Amino acid sequence: MPDKFVKRWGEGYNKTPLTTKIKEAVRPQGPLKPRLDFAIRRIDMQVQKLDKASDRFSDRDKSIFKRVVDAYTKHDTARANVFASELAEIRKMEKMIMHARLALEQIVLRLRTVSELGDIVTTLAPAVGVLRSIQTGMANIFPEAEKEFGQIGNMLSGIIVDAGQTTGLNLDFEATNEDAQKILSEAATVAEQKIKEKFPELPAGIPAIGEKAPTEIG
Repeated sequence: MPDKFVKRWGEGYNKTPLTTKIKEAVRPQGPLKPRLDFAIRRIDMQVQKLDKASDRFSDRDKSIFKRVVDAYTKHDTARANVFASELAEIRKMEKMIMHARLALEQIVLRLRTVSELGDIVTTLAPAVGVLRSIQTGMANIFPEAEKEFGQIGNMLSGIIVDAGQTTGLNLDFEATNEDAQKILSEAATVAEQKIKEKFPELPAGIPAIGEKAPTEIG
């Protein structure tokens, strides 16, 4: 590993005040590893926030599901269908949150590997692509999270640029996009399965989650 890269990887981080790190969040300067560690901590914080949001949606899901069953037991199909539609929206958001969380977990695992191997460009580029996708998905659910993901993505992009200049490595955009899509696809598959395992199915006669309720003909 070139001496120049080693120097850029870990030198002098403790001398930088926290306020300076925050101000440089969009285009931070200085050694690469500490900046990467800072990005990992910020992603971990977002994962914790997603966990709390998931818990809130789970509580809401249980409440609405109980109302669906209660209405169905009383043969109030119209009311049951209304609650079922609301439940469908809740579970849709829950799946998006779970998808984002699983994808972020994969990113953090990769970024921590970078801390050990120094494999900057090829690992961070797909991570940025995943973050951009999550940022878009979170726009309507958590606007504040959307902004944070954008800032973290900018941080990682800055690290990629600096690492590329230092090491002379070129970015394979096609491979990067494929890798990002693979992470998102795997996370989506796992999220779908976890949602099915986590939430009970509706009683027979009530439209399945995501299906349109039938229109009654008088």
